Amino acid sequence: MFACLLQVGILTSLKSQELSGENQTRLLKAGRGGIVELPGFLNEQIKTIDYQKIVMPGPQYIISDDPEYIRIPEAIALKETVEPGAVRLYVYNVNGVKEPEKIDRKITAVIKNTGNNTLNLKMLKYVSQKPSSNYFQLGKQGLADYFAAKPSDKIVKIAPGKTIAIDEKLEQYVVKYDELVHGIYEFVIDQPAEIAVLQTSPSVPGAEAYKKIKTIVPTGHKNAGRGVFGVSNYKVLNKELLDTRNGVSQLIVADGKSDPWVVGKEGVSGQLSELAGNYGVIYDIELDWKSSDGKGLALLTWNSRTDNKWCSGMAASMVVSEGMFEDGIVQLPSNKLTTRGAPEAILVQVFKPSKDGSKQTIKLKYSPPGASCLPTPLIFVPVDLK
Repeated sequence: MFACLLQVGILTSLKSQELSGENQTRLLKAGRGGIVELPGFLNEQIKTIDYQKIVMPGPQYIISDDPEYIRIPEAIALKETVEPGAVRLYVYNVNGVKEPEKIDRKITAVIKNTGNNTLNLKMLKYVSQKPSSNYFQLGKQGLADYFAAKPSDKIVKIAPGKTIAIDEKLEQYVVKYDELVHGIYEFVIDQPAEIAVLQTSPSVPGAEAYKKIKTIVPTGHKNAGRGVFGVSNYKVLNKELLDTRNGVSQLIVADGKSDPWVVGKEGVSGQLSELAGNYGVIYDIELDWKSSDGKGLALLTWNSRTDNKWCSGMAASMVVSEGMFEDGIVQLPSNKLTTRGAPEAILVQVFKPSKDGSKQTIKLKYSPPGASCLPTPLIFVPVDLK
């Protein structure tokens, strides 16, 4: 399931924190995305990086995760209208039918052309995974697949008033009880449309079910969220230059406090909706740094939330710029499914100092990882590479 989003205070003590020699040795032996144990180092008191967050142009953003567990055999879990332009749809729903018995279901997403002319749909990013009860794996692999996805050359045409499935793979999958359906779709349309996520019998096409199903599950404001949200992309810039001589620091996004949850509107009720977790929102992070003391800068992350059973593991994926390891997509962790809490950390990258001590820029692409509790701090640690 999506993270259990209890609000926890992040202490921002200004005291510097150093990595012991033994921990530094362990850290530098870890591979790209590897888990490393750093006894006595990880805590929530690491000083935080002050940053500027800018709303960037992006698609209309829809997420279907309220309800997360669809308990009704034949039901619509999301129904929203969108305007011509770009759309990002995040499907995160579970077959929750157990009364009077557990049954197989289909969970699918459909789009209806509500315009007067033929709708042309071009897929920009397509992420579709087989339903599974391994939520951590779907969340981690889904993000990696999203970052790697390329636009399709195919144009899908939809006649006025016609409804089709957005993802033909979802039409074929049989979803067992407690299995998660996880998909991320980014596409462009040139007519107004209606988008829905529904649960039905595996034998019934989604478009047909959408015509017949009248039950729309009410929003409960208990999970990540449901609706159309006003922000899909952020740019994050540090306000002050990072310098290795100033010690360890951390960047915290998606905590619901220093970085508030995105707000939107739920189409059926007309109520305001909060996207608790900012799941599916893309953060393009650019941090300027330099080394005044000749040290490199290691980037770590860790599972800072171990306060209940839903937070026992964390799994993510990011895009990171070049350092000691090559640039590109890295799954976190890369050598196991999840990381637990302290003393476990994950080494993301090690950035080398410039020869003349001049400014450099670290570039990251991050999105809050589905199924993991938040926040997942990004910790920058000066390390001696000599």
